[in-house]
Amino acid sequence: MAERFGGKFSPGGPKGTEPPRGGYRGARRTRAGGRVNMLFLAPLPLAFRAFGDGASGLALNLSALGLLLLAAWLTREGILAQEVYDARKIARRPAIPRKIFASLLTGAGLFVAAFAARGGMAEPAIYAIAGAALHSLAFGLDPLRDKGAEGIDNFQRNRVARVVDQAEDYLRSMSDALRRAGDRQLERRLDGFQVTVRDMLRTVEEDPRELTAARRFLGVYLMGARDATAKYADLAARAPNPAARANYLALLDDLERNFTAKTRALMADNSTDLDVEIAVLRDRLEREGIHLETSDSA
Repeated sequence: MAERFGGKFSPGGPKGTEPPRGGYRGARRTRAGGRVNMLFLAPLPLAFRAFGDGASGLALNLSALGLLLLAAWLTREGILAQEVYDARKIARRPAIPRKIFASLLTGAGLFVAAFAARGGMAEPAIYAIAGAALHSLAFGLDPLRDKGAEGIDNFQRNRVARVVDQAEDYLRSMSDALRRAGDRQLERRLDGFQVTVRDMLRTVEEDPRELTAARRFLGVYLMGARDATAKYADLAARAPNPAARANYLALLDDLERNFTAKTRALMADNSTDLDVEIAVLRDRLEREGIHLETSDSA
């Protein structure tokens, strides 16, 4: 007799159990690909041209190659830094305007390359100005101001930004350490935990007043998780250790449950604060003789 398959992830399966969230939730495709990779490839012919024009040609062409490759690297790093900036609600501007420097270096590299090929100053200068301008148009400029929620003073904004930066450093360290173990399944599980942590980070960014309540999670607990990940990766890199793997998985499950519960508590507090503010505003308006119609009286 046929038997209907049923499991916790099947239609009609047990309720109340949520499937684990993948690390790709909310992920976006990085812009540091395609066009940026072409910046690394485009100047390579200079390496071949350098060995056919004597000592001066060698020096000029290799200098142009170095400037253009450095510009390509700064462009990629600038795009990655801006993606981090755009993903956060509260963020400090990048300390180094990488894309602006990359535009200037692109212009300098084209100037040197054109000077090595044609000599003179006017034509290389035109190439330099056009190259720098086109680079800026193609890749944009770096964020030049801090980003934060309205009504939040600089001290609170910087405080939240420092904690978020530190938490992101812990998460990156965990990913880097676990790669040594070569366990793709564990890496995906870690990605899911990191999604949960970033939910808390976004909640704190939306309301910096919650930072005090979440600070232990984003500091002490994440630092402990980073250390535990590094220790497990060291063990797994030497030899398979099923017991240590099971313990590490249990640790991630426990941490994720606690982070999820804490984030929900923070969000509930935010909702309560909003209800109180609305009630206070409604009372104030009524004292001014302005009566608001609510859905209950409709």
